[in-house]
Amino acid sequence: MSPVPLPSGPDSSGQQYREFPPDPALRGLVAFAWVQQVGAAPYTRRRAPHGAVEIVCGAGAAPQVIGPLTVPLIERIEPGTTLVGVRLALGALPAVTGLRASELTGIACDAEELWGRAQAAALAAAIDEAASPSAALTALQDHVRGLAADAAPLDPLVAAAVRELMPWRASDVGSVQRSLHISESQLRRRFHSTVGIPPKPLHRMLRFQGFLALVQHAITQGRNLNGANLSLMACQVGYSDQAHFTHECVRFTGVTPRVLLADTHRDCVGHDHSPSSAPLLLARTRLRLGSLPAVRHDSLRATAR
Repeated sequence: MSPVPLPSGPDSSGQQYREFPPDPALRGLVAFAWVQQVGAAPYTRRRAPHGAVEIVCGAGAAPQVIGPLTVPLIERIEPGTTLVGVRLALGALPAVTGLRASELTGIACDAEELWGRAQAAALAAAIDEAASPSAALTALQDHVRGLAADAAPLDPLVAAAVRELMPWRASDVGSVQRSLHISESQLRRRFHSTVGIPPKPLHRMLRFQGFLALVQHAITQGRNLNGANLSLMACQVGYSDQAHFTHECVRFTGVTPRVLLADTHRDCVGHDHSPSSAPLLLARTRLRLGSLPAVRHDSLRATAR
């Protein structure tokens, strides 16, 4: 695998985050890879649930596996830390590791608990010996490629259901079930083992991830976001009113829209989230005024409370 070109260190804001497409051999199993570098001050990272599994490594620390989250995970990253990670594709965990995804739902654990001491120690040593973040990310993806050498095929029905649950596509899980000619109980059972999150909660998570993708795309374009912008974006992904949007924002981030907007402006300028945002934005249909969902625009006007 060719090393990934990375910047030499954190930018002037003190921390830096960048995502990369996976190695071609891992496409379909890995959604994207990422590097986070923290400067002279500690950094608080807020992970919103997205339904996928992540493998995270840092020099001098045990590799970790973060299962599908059901609540936000708040992490304090120490000054001078560089982390590398990969996010598996939704439903790919059993194919990569042989584990049922439900075994990791809501859990963050040392990789040793999943792969055994020898494999986890080998990955930790490769990360410690890496001469650069690029080399560390290459070592991590090489390790995942080894795990996936005998990978079983992904469940095609689950893959099709996940595509339909993306924002701007199915309005409810029932329509997905009908299009796939499967019962609710069968779909839940397949999701239990492959994704670890039932279809309805995953649908809500992906809707919120669609909202975040719109926000991050706007920041990349240099737009100055405010409450009205957030209201429009929330409307576009299907939130019915202000109470609905605020409730889901707090559910998935632990903070109100006002705090989320301030944090995103502070932390995400100059970051590259395009590999994670692109599939969500590609799922967006061309919205015309006549096709917008019926919403109470007046109740969405004041997003920050």
